[in-house]
Amino acid sequence: MNSQLFSKITITTKISFGFVFFIMFLFSSYHVLYAQEKDFVVVLDAGHGGKDPGKVGYKKVKEKDIALKIVLQVGKLLEKNKNIKVVYTRKTDVFIDLWERGRIANKADADLFVSVHCNAHHTQAYGAETWVLGTHANRQNFEVAKAENAVILLEDDYKTNYKGFDPNSPESVIGLTLMQEEYLDQSIQLASIIQNGFTSNLKRKDRGVKQAGFVVLHQTYMPSVLIETGFITNKYEGLFLGSSQGQQKFAESIYKGIVKYKEQLTLNSVESTSISVNENKTQATSVATSAEDYGDIEFKVQIASGSRKLDTKPYNFKGLKNVERIKVGNSYKYYLGKTSNYSQIKDLHQLAKSKGYTSAFIVAFKNGKKIPVNQVLKKS
Repeated sequence: MNSQLFSKITITTKISFGFVFFIMFLFSSYHVLYAQEKDFVVVLDAGHGGKDPGKVGYKKVKEKDIALKIVLQVGKLLEKNKNIKVVYTRKTDVFIDLWERGRIANKADADLFVSVHCNAHHTQAYGAETWVLGTHANRQNFEVAKAENAVILLEDDYKTNYKGFDPNSPESVIGLTLMQEEYLDQSIQLASIIQNGFTSNLKRKDRGVKQAGFVVLHQTYMPSVLIETGFITNKYEGLFLGSSQGQQKFAESIYKGIVKYKEQLTLNSVESTSISVNENKTQATSVATSAEDYGDIEFKVQIASGSRKLDTKPYNFKGLKNVERIKVGNSYKYYLGKTSNYSQIKDLHQLAKSKGYTSAFIVAFKNGKKIPVNQVLKKS
């Protein structure tokens, strides 16, 4: 074999091995890229349980049993979805401290906490309502929270776990709300979606989205809601909730609400990644990662929201500067930065998350009106 032919074979072999290595690298990179996508974690909490039956309604039906059956069905539906992980505070008839329920959610680094309950009243009241932890502490709301919080008195070491919290004290209940205010806006968003499903699809009487001081919601550090599916003391609603059909319908409605919330949250996502092939050059590219300026679009990072009017000084926001406060209805939203440069806002987003604002997300405005971020990116 002459040297020229040998040289050609050697070069061809090197190219072949190089091509195979490149393809292997491409697919391994693709796998790593998508394997690192974080699951959307939903913690499902069936109210009461064990020695705590909750409310007892028509035909002696117990709240703890209905809540558990609904929660297990919601979980079964959610588990069929890719990238959704379900964690239960209880899957059997056991007593779980309110403190422990929150600890389970925080340990799971959950994206949502959904607690399911049933209502009761000495009259034939009926209808569904969804609650968030908030500062609307009128007398009626306090009484609802007081009834749900009373379960801590059944816990062995509640004085230590709740550091002197008194479920009979309005002042204690109001104090609960401060730590959850960062997630109030998202909690209300989820509650509104779920409540709308109850009234539109299940034709339940709309008792609204409400705010009160629930201990079980206070213990969590993520958007959280407490659902009162209906009144088990009402003759007709109690029978419906106690039936397999009623429980299935409520489970399906709650499931659809959670999925819809997740989809709306995805509209603000800036983490989507795609694989593109162009002229034999394959590369992984983040959507719109260039330093392109979007002209009349203003990007901001929403870091918090709540009913308290805070001074936008760095000491109130973990050292972050250039924080803007905007009043929306009866609450305030707090934004970090303002730029038409997408790369710059991504950097600010990462900065906010590094400071502990893990639920922070990028928003976009055009002419002062909020628009979906993905809509802006797609147009570009």
